Amino acid sequence: MSTVVSFAAGALTGDGIVTRVERGGADGAVVVVDATPFHPVDHTWPDQPGDAGAISHGGDTASVAEAVMAAASDDGAFAVGGDIPVKRGAEGWTWLVAHRLDGAAPDWLVEGAEVTLAADAGRRAGLSRGHTACHLASLALDLAVADLWRKDPGADALGTPDFEGRANQSSRIHEDGAVDEYRLGKSLRRAGFDTETFSATLADREASINAQLAAWVAASAPSRIVTDGPTIVDRRTWVCELPEGTAEILCGGTHVSSLAEFASISVTLDLSDPQLLVMTTTAVPAS
Repeated sequence: MSTVVSFAAGALTGDGIVTRVERGGADGAVVVVDATPFHPVDHTWPDQPGDAGAISHGGDTASVAEAVMAAASDDGAFAVGGDIPVKRGAEGWTWLVAHRLDGAAPDWLVEGAEVTLAADAGRRAGLSRGHTACHLASLALDLAVADLWRKDPGADALGTPDFEGRANQSSRIHEDGAVDEYRLGKSLRRAGFDTETFSATLADREASINAQLAAWVAASAPSRIVTDGPTIVDRRTWVCELPEGTAEILCGGTHVSSLAEFASISVTLDLSDPQLLVMTTTAVPAS
């Protein structure tokens, strides 16, 4: 059975039974447990880093450097992280959360051991703020450039022309922030986006995004994750009840429970390379 996960509900601790220990991996030992509160980094879209923390049994504790995705095939293959040869959810594979240890696996970490898992609360909170801020920034960016489309590119979660979906090529979330890259090449211009006007009005667009983000933070909108099931392979959706409407975005990461958790969210736009927009998002937690 795929790993049962509880991070979507905000859990930081939980109990489980060890189902697999791989002691000889090139990047260190990994431990698979039947249920975990740890959020793993995704192997196909690694935007949010995995949780760190600890696994304990009795009075013994092992440090977890990062939770990662793992998968076991019906014919006995086992792969971790970037070595997984298929996309998440592929038939014939069981999907797992592996806990990569900070060092070798101790002797007490064996299959069948009953353990307690605890994710680092500060890291989780910072990454959750970073991920929510990243989504809000992308929605505000779409609103700020909505007038630059000459063709319909499709709609985002608020019904705005979907610049994010058309142009985003990478997203990297960190504690209290994110960096997103958008390709402004010929394909985007052919899709109907006015890159010349965007470049000429970059400062105004940035100011518009930051004004929108300030308004959303001031609204203290509720935010949550809705799940289709309890396992790591089940679909999860980020839902945020913004004044303009309820935004729903498919997302496997973690998020804040309310925008009241922010003192502010702001972005800077960098177009040093005319073909590449870099948006840096910074979140300041509420005191």
